[in-house]
Amino acid sequence: MERQPHVIGADAGSTDPGPFYLGNGTSFTSRLAVKRDLRLMLIAARAAKIPCIIGTSGGAGGEPHLEWQAEIVREIAREEKLSFKMALIHAEPDREDLVARAAAGLTRPLANMPELDADRIRRAKRIVAMMGPEPFIKALDAGAEVILAGRSSDPAQWAAAAIRAGMDPAPSWYAGKMLECGAEPTTPKEPDCLLVTIKDDYLICEPPNPIRRCTPLSVANFALHENSSPIHHVEPGGLLDTSKVSFDIETERAVRVSGMTWTPRPYTVKLEGVELAGFRAITICGTRDPVLISQIDSYLDTHRTKVQAKAAAFGVPADSYTMVVRTYGKDGVMADWEPIKQITSHELGFVIEVVAQDQDTANAVIAMARTSMLHADFPGRLCKEGNMAFPFSPSDIELGPMYQFSVFHTLAPKDPCELFPIEYETVRN
Repeated sequence: MERQPHVIGADAGSTDPGPFYLGNGTSFTSRLAVKRDLRLMLIAARAAKIPCIIGTSGGAGGEPHLEWQAEIVREIAREEKLSFKMALIHAEPDREDLVARAAAGLTRPLANMPELDADRIRRAKRIVAMMGPEPFIKALDAGAEVILAGRSSDPAQWAAAAIRAGMDPAPSWYAGKMLECGAEPTTPKEPDCLLVTIKDDYLICEPPNPIRRCTPLSVANFALHENSSPIHHVEPGGLLDTSKVSFDIETERAVRVSGMTWTPRPYTVKLEGVELAGFRAITICGTRDPVLISQIDSYLDTHRTKVQAKAAAFGVPADSYTMVVRTYGKDGVMADWEPIKQITSHELGFVIEVVAQDQDTANAVIAMARTSMLHADFPGRLCKEGNMAFPFSPSDIELGPMYQFSVFHTLAPKDPCELFPIEYETVRN
């Protein structure tokens, strides 16, 4: 804060943790940790009279996530005796409005998704739209001192502040990309802060923490993350082209980045939606029996057959559930893509997962799977009791509802702000 920044913020969400949190309306982050960080940010921002901006509130940016984040802010304000104007930018579009827009041909599929239709929209548990910088700019123009946004493009809140201040869109968007993961463009990498200074046609990245530094390699390395192309970054309203970017040493702890360009494009926002895929239960176990490990593939084939037969005897047909066995120490990470086929480990770990149409069925099948995995016979078996070691009791873990991404589409709005209504409130201590 001694460097007198003009805005402090955080990209608080991601699709990286998977579809569950969007569907379930909960955050993948700890409330205690979020409150700790927000307290530091709010106190610092209000003391300096600069905006504090949070993108993708609550981890996924839906209505429950936004309200969760807002309640933490209100709580901190009461405890720290802070007063400010707060803007809540909503990002869950009206379903029937989406149906009408899809029918009008305003949506396009991404990631091998089918065309978006009314059934897919109505079937989704939750759908959010990913806002660009314009709703943030609108809230800042209205005098908001604290902004909590629903789902937003990761760099959008910083790009908004810079573009609003008259900076060129190219370094503004690039600065947001550097800031979206905090100190990730530094070495050593750990959760921490990053200071980015934007100039007319370049920017400077520097970590405030003296134990870290930015290097051309650390910044360039981070610039490649989470993009299908290493040089073309598609954002709402344009394309950030980094094909001619250079990373130069500014000081022993800071790096200058220049050469990026911004090309305007027809404005689109991304839609993200999830639907219920079933209910899940798992069990975790391991073995270090060399005889079993030597024939693990045939053992697991027998295991699957036995579970299917037992489930059928209980009135659970094979098409009413799915079972997956992940074998760690063999191909647990890459499955069929694993190029190394020979097992070199002296022990194997197993995560057995069952997904069914209801929780009772999932629980019943995982119990059969656990019993079969534990007691099934195999050629050369010397152990006459259990084959597996289970680290937990209870051994069967009920995980509840499971969601899958069902909406990954773009939508062309008439106006960049029309899908994102803004609600203002005065927070008083």
